[in-house]
Amino acid sequence: MVRCCRYLLGVCLVFALAACTPAKPTFKGTDVTGIGWGGDLTLQAHTGNRVSTGDFQGKLVIVFFGFSHCPDICSPTLAKLAGLRKALGPEADRVQVVFVTVDPARDTVEQLAGFLPKFDPTFVGLTGSPEEIADAAREYKVAYTSPSDTGHGHHAMIGHSGTMFVKDKTGKLRLLWNNDVSVADMEHDLRLLLKVSG
Repeated sequence: MVRCCRYLLGVCLVFALAACTPAKPTFKGTDVTGIGWGGDLTLQAHTGNRVSTGDFQGKLVIVFFGFSHCPDICSPTLAKLAGLRKALGPEADRVQVVFVTVDPARDTVEQLAGFLPKFDPTFVGLTGSPEEIADAAREYKVAYTSPSDTGHGHHAMIGHSGTMFVKDKTGKLRLLWNNDVSVADMEHDLRLLLKVSG
């Protein structure tokens, strides 16, 4: 009888502790909480100022690498991110989209200043020297082909990955989204992340 009571008490304690432990959030994107890469980036913004992703502490930050002359991935992804901000309503003020070019030769401050506001005036575009861009891409494990001249005064097309990176309000990388993710799934993840990160 005593053993039975001790066993039941032990079972009750296990369930009580489980009830006190918050459930791990279920994201639609890939949860990469705890990884050691995806740190702060400091580059030249389309406003002309040096800007760091760390400047947006207190907000969720979505980092996307691309380039303004991209014919297929970048514009639809930026349009989707603009749609996400609309879907979030007032909560959109707690989210910052940062676009990092992989084509610094063409994506000057002036080029990005004319390109990004077409999608959303709050988006921040970052550029820099080829070396700075390479370092930034390396920090986020982003693969891209370096631009090369075709001999006709135009740059060859640049290949790059279409992954989006979501950082929490403390600046830690938490989620990866593929470029085919839906606005509804992105909204689900951000609302959940805003809730669990306070």
